[in-house]
Amino acid sequence: MIDHILFPLPLAFGASGGPSRAVEIYTAASGREQRNSPHAASRRRYDAGVGVKTLDNMHMLIQFFEARGGQLRGFLFCDPMDHKSCAPSEDISAADQDIGMGDGVTARFTLTKTYGDIAAQHKRRITHPRSESLVAHVDRQLADFTWDAATQELVFDSPPPIGASITAGFEFDTPVRFDTSNLTLALQAFGAGQAAHIPLIEVITHA
Repeated sequence: MIDHILFPLPLAFGASGGPSRAVEIYTAASGREQRNSPHAASRRRYDAGVGVKTLDNMHMLIQFFEARGGQLRGFLFCDPMDHKSCAPSEDISAADQDIGMGDGVTARFTLTKTYGDIAAQHKRRITHPRSESLVAHVDRQLADFTWDAATQELVFDSPPPIGASITAGFEFDTPVRFDTSNLTLALQAFGAGQAAHIPLIEVITHA
């Protein structure tokens, strides 16, 4: 279950983290390696403890943690390093990401963000775009659409014609949950310049 509420920005400021990949590595006696990944996609992990600097911050965190039931309910997190369909310093454009090609029948499309280079690419599904930021093109022309939050799909008013390129631009949040069952906070840590440890982990909401 994901609560559509953003992790408090004062606590998120300065958070560290990013994608993690599970890779199984088998090394033969000769030194030759065989590598395999049990998961098709990465999973993001963060530590938001840096933002807890005052007693009021601590109180805000406790309130948020209790409201989520600890690890029970997920929530949204704005990754300061990766929350746009383009680079963080650039302006969003409807041409940012390729999301499909029209067949004259299909009106629903999933949002994706492509990472990679000429050697390899990975498409990450985006399930929680900020609807007010969404823009889309059908063959480089602005198109009318709605966002279906239940199915997490972009729905065009009319199915794009056969062969039409479909692109989109957006800001987005990452669904996460607390990756700890308890908060360990100490007032003396602030005086010693120590940061709290607030681990968050991405919630995968699709197969």
